[in-house]
Amino acid sequence: MKKLVYIRKPILLLIILCVNGLSMAQHSNKLKATLDAESKTFNIQQEIIYENNSKDTLELIYFNDWANAYANKNTALAKRFSEEFKKGLHLAKDVERGNTKITSTVDDNYQGLDWEYAPGKDIIKINLNHPLPPKESTKIFITYKVKLPSDKFTTYGYDNRGGYYLKDWYLTPAVYDGEWHLYSNKNLEDIYTDMANTSIELIIPENLFAVSNFHELGKNLEGNVQHIYLQGINQKSGEIIIRPYNQFVKHVTPEITILTDLQSPKYDEISSGISINKVSKYIYENLGDFPHKQLLVSELDYDKDPLYGINQLPSFIRPYEEQFQFEMKFLKTALNSFIKETMFLDPRNEKWVTDAILNYLMIGFVEEYYPDQKLLGKLSSIWGVRNFHLAKMNFNEQYPLLHMLSARRNIDQSLTTPNDSLVKFNQKIANRYKAGLGLAYLADYTGKEHVDRSVKEFYINYRLKPSTAADFKFIVVENSDKDINWFFDEYVSTTQKIDFKIKKVRKMEDSLVVILKNKEGTNVPISLFGIKNDTVVSNYWFTDITDQQAFRIPKNGEDRLVLNYDQTIPEFNQRDNWKSLNGFFSSNKKLKFQFFKDAEDPYYNQVFYVPVLGFNKYDGLSPGMRLHNKTLLERPFVFDLAPSYAPNEKTFVGYGKFNFRKYHGKSGLYVTNYSLRGSTSHFQENSRYSTVSPSIGFGWRPSNLLLNKREALIFRSISVFRDIDPNLQSLGLETDPDYNVFNAKYYNTTNNIINYLSWSVDAQYSDKFTKLAYELEYRKLFENNRQFNLRFFAGKFLRNETAGSTEFFSFALDRPTDYLFDYEYLGRSEGSGIYSQQIIVAEGGFKSKLENPFANDWMATINTSVNIWRWIELYGDMGFIKNKGLKERFVYDSGIRLNLLTDYFELYFPLYSNNGWEISQPQYDQKIRFVITFSPRTLTGLFTRKWF
Repeated sequence: MKKLVYIRKPILLLIILCVNGLSMAQHSNKLKATLDAESKTFNIQQEIIYENNSKDTLELIYFNDWANAYANKNTALAKRFSEEFKKGLHLAKDVERGNTKITSTVDDNYQGLDWEYAPGKDIIKINLNHPLPPKESTKIFITYKVKLPSDKFTTYGYDNRGGYYLKDWYLTPAVYDGEWHLYSNKNLEDIYTDMANTSIELIIPENLFAVSNFHELGKNLEGNVQHIYLQGINQKSGEIIIRPYNQFVKHVTPEITILTDLQSPKYDEISSGISINKVSKYIYENLGDFPHKQLLVSELDYDKDPLYGINQLPSFIRPYEEQFQFEMKFLKTALNSFIKETMFLDPRNEKWVTDAILNYLMIGFVEEYYPDQKLLGKLSSIWGVRNFHLAKMNFNEQYPLLHMLSARRNIDQSLTTPNDSLVKFNQKIANRYKAGLGLAYLADYTGKEHVDRSVKEFYINYRLKPSTAADFKFIVVENSDKDINWFFDEYVSTTQKIDFKIKKVRKMEDSLVVILKNKEGTNVPISLFGIKNDTVVSNYWFTDITDQQAFRIPKNGEDRLVLNYDQTIPEFNQRDNWKSLNGFFSSNKKLKFQFFKDAEDPYYNQVFYVPVLGFNKYDGLSPGMRLHNKTLLERPFVFDLAPSYAPNEKTFVGYGKFNFRKYHGKSGLYVTNYSLRGSTSHFQENSRYSTVSPSIGFGWRPSNLLLNKREALIFRSISVFRDIDPNLQSLGLETDPDYNVFNAKYYNTTNNIINYLSWSVDAQYSDKFTKLAYELEYRKLFENNRQFNLRFFAGKFLRNETAGSTEFFSFALDRPTDYLFDYEYLGRSEGSGIYSQQIIVAEGGFKSKLENPFANDWMATINTSVNIWRWIELYGDMGFIKNKGLKERFVYDSGIRLNLLTDYFELYFPLYSNNGWEISQPQYDQKIRFVITFSPRTLTGLFTRKWF
């Protein structure tokens, strides 16, 4: 028996709405979706009326089926995850995956339609039984099941608390405008679909609550299930959040109705409501009316696209006031949803337009309501922090800072780069910030009112209509009274750097002649400020400086001239942006010593100091002080000095590095490194080594930065100087204490979580030997989640005058002598004890300690391993070693490898080798080997690699 709970709209009004909606929309959808909670599946019956709004007759139609992107390990989504070093989807169980199972596809005559998946496995091609002429429509009926994935992959799907987050979960028409725009799901939030009128009958258990970006017309209860009726007029697709509880609150503001579950534990409900009204009014004033019934602003959407930076610190240490923190969080999420629901640009190829509008409005909100907000918030006033330049930066200065983080690393990409071709840091942060910063730059140059008017006019003219970046450009150019083609031709379309300097200032009787130098040749405007006692007394804009140009400006009592003083221009280098007018010596930058690391301060030569603690068996725990000039942004010239005190030897040890990096372009030969390094430490009691190594290196990479492919060629000369304790007779140091080796090495690496391939060729020359080595490493993660590792090494002496007298320069099976002092041995001269059990997989790569492990002629080995359960692997090594005057010898070993963190922390338990069954031999604990890495930079690379 049916029990009517409530119906919000009269039937007649519903019919009128549907008819009026259909007359306006390009397509219409009618869905009946029933949730099977046990199998996490929706059974869907969908009726699609597809209208051909193009000028072409269509023989086929494509539909987005992004729910099927989770189906297997070969979809576009799975491949994208592998590029970002995420293996969750690859290792997932079948029950955790999502997919679409189509059971029936027929036309309006109930004749079957042929269909197939496009290569990405999330786009369906349906072949029509009859051609579809322009301005005509066809009706298609599709019955299918959508198995939801676990939300641990992309936050979409089912969670472990009985909730569901549905987004891009049913079939929607792909866009055709003379060509099909077929964009696979790559976890980029950029589905491209035409707007449509959609009605959904959602059938879910009675104990669940559902909210949607669609308007809820009503619902009723039938037995233990509820039928919820949703409608979207001129919208893209329905987003639905289903939970066992309801945390959403409806806020009816004068401008818009908002449904949200965003909240802050320390910000009360009344204050939250006031802030929501404030943000809603700001959005309305800067964009206009929201054309739909309600705007969904969810915590899930925010978590998917948060405020990056210091906002992501745990809530108990976030330095911002609760009001500011909540309003910025709500503003970004609301703007994101607002623009996505109303603007119909190509989200993959022209996303920079919506990024520019959103971040420009974010910048404007802070300028209007929080002009004194510091980037570090309350931390800026704390002793020990307030002297940092980072603490003095305003909140909006994070935009040029984080954009420049990408540019200084030479991984910046133009704003017109397709969304799926951006490295993750650019896609999530740098390009978005550059886009918003660009509009702020334009507003500063042309006048804020011009850009504000353009943004609002673009929204009003093109909301709920197809639009392009060209439409946006037309409006912006029309509203400006200055030539701003440079913005689109240089700033948006290229990665050319903006970099000016004040080359010289000449004082005249009543004026100043300023010579400006355009260091990069990028033809964009530059601002010049006159500063007196930290107050702006004059401001000028100069244009068309392609190389060097002189300008005359009146004197206004300035004591300093500064380019880009307000930092609205994302300039590559601001360290040469100022000139003092008080004499030569006042123009020199002062030296500033600071603890730890800081943002770049253009008015000082910064030297940072930080305590360090080194360790090896001979030096002991060695405290020291590291001095360097590395700021948060990469810089061309870097020095890094770290003297330390070795208590065991009662002397000083440490290292020093000087490096100059020159970038040449984005691809091909893109970088050259010039370096001078030196270090000193002890390799045995009362025995010191020192090295000096000048080098030059060249790097190559492809134009597609997502390929994670790199090549490098390095030439270096290593001079080693050793002071040896004459009382030590057991070291076997038959070589001269001092020697020099010239080393040339070529690397070729393709880094991927599924397929990893790296190979190198290494040539070394000294007065005692000449040797050549080849190394290959390959890792493969198979579809059955088995990982196979293969390493091959082959080395040959072309000349060896030390053969028979010492093994110091010989190839080694398990523990190279490291005569170049490249490896971080904790006890490099140890032959027994825990320190001798440290292994660095190099040369032979063996784990067992075999007799006569050295080769003074040639060596060839293979190291393999395969996982048998998670991080437990079975390894095996084998090969041949050859010494002069002796026959080659076959060697092998095998055992268990605990691959806890590849290359960083591993344990090896030998089982069987040339030594026999090692596991049954005495003192087995001394045969166990380990790999361990303490280098912070090496470890942080594990986490940053997915971003850069």
